Amino acid sequence: MQTLSTKTSQFSDSVIRRMTRVSNRYGAINLSQGFPDFDPPREITDCLAEVAHKGPHQYAITWGAQGFREALARKQTPLMGIGEIDPDSQVVVTCGSTEAMMCAIMTVCDPGDRVVVFSPFYENYGADTILCDSVPSYVELYAPEFSFDESELEHACALPHTKALILCNPSNPTGHVFTPQELSSIADLAERYDLYVITDEVYEHIVYAPYRHVYFAGLPDMAERTISCSSLSKTYSITGWRLGYTIAPAGISERIKKVHDFLTVGAAAPLMEAATVGLGLPQGYYDELLATYTRKRQLFCEGLRRLGMPFVEPQGAYFVMCDISEAGYENDEEFAVELARRMGVGGVPGSCFFNVPENRFIRFHFAKSDGVLNDALQRLEGWQDRMARRSPCDV
Repeated sequence: MQTLSTKTSQFSDSVIRRMTRVSNRYGAINLSQGFPDFDPPREITDCLAEVAHKGPHQYAITWGAQGFREALARKQTPLMGIGEIDPDSQVVVTCGSTEAMMCAIMTVCDPGDRVVVFSPFYENYGADTILCDSVPSYVELYAPEFSFDESELEHACALPHTKALILCNPSNPTGHVFTPQELSSIADLAERYDLYVITDEVYEHIVYAPYRHVYFAGLPDMAERTISCSSLSKTYSITGWRLGYTIAPAGISERIKKVHDFLTVGAAAPLMEAATVGLGLPQGYYDELLATYTRKRQLFCEGLRRLGMPFVEPQGAYFVMCDISEAGYENDEEFAVELARRMGVGGVPGSCFFNVPENRFIRFHFAKSDGVLNDALQRLEGWQDRMARRSPCDV
């Protein structure tokens, strides 16, 4: 038989989702795949119960139900700073932000075009560029601040055939919130080298004081070259609903609509109907969401300090990058599997987020109930001794 696709051999399955399976196998607390263990807002679930009986149950308009797009435009217009968002010409509803990112890259890039990706990065970005027949150009974010060297970024932007830059802000996996100065540098380079900027802003409402989220599209002259991608997954604790979107200028959105139409046809009509009420929730909901995650961050980070596990405190999102160097493992994936097996806590080996060999980090998330987080911290007691590198005969 003929060989399979070459490009699909260039990346593995998702290590994040793999670690969920490992956690399930060993009965470990799953702090790897970042989904909450608490319910969505009652307004959304009550509406879903009604929709289950009355519909809609058939296709919506491919680029998103009218009411959903209008509600999204009303919510995002005062936040993004790009003027009044037109729900008909600027918004495309996708099957999660994962599809939104894929649609964005496929819309702007031709085969062989380069896409600048900050490293560490959410693991989908590298695979997305390869699936789109593009070439990722990685720019390092240096720990512990996880900031970039502007000269290195400019070098990547100046490479021939560079077409786009992916910006995840707040960052997954690092929790870094890009400063106004960093964003200004990126904007200057995007304009100088005529690049599209594709943003992933799914944690836009989870940014801890004194840091604040700045929408890249709202920077001077950036709206025309920015495709803003996000989703409802993390803001409303509905990761399984797979409702994402892009907001972009009309001409770009028209292309995104075509790509999206042939990738997935459209997002789930009954879920869009139910989620529309969530888009109309008052500011108090978002204030309470941030207060909840601020408290969980404090609980989990204080616990890690007591355990003597070095970490980088996140400025946004709900992930913590922990330094496991002292455990002595050359392979962080082996550490992550053994942590789930021996101590009953699942995390993501940090190497899957880097384009270079890097084995000092493991990523945990704290989007869990307080009881689960306290249980996980208790299980991690004595991790230095219990996770010390063993020879095969000791296991």
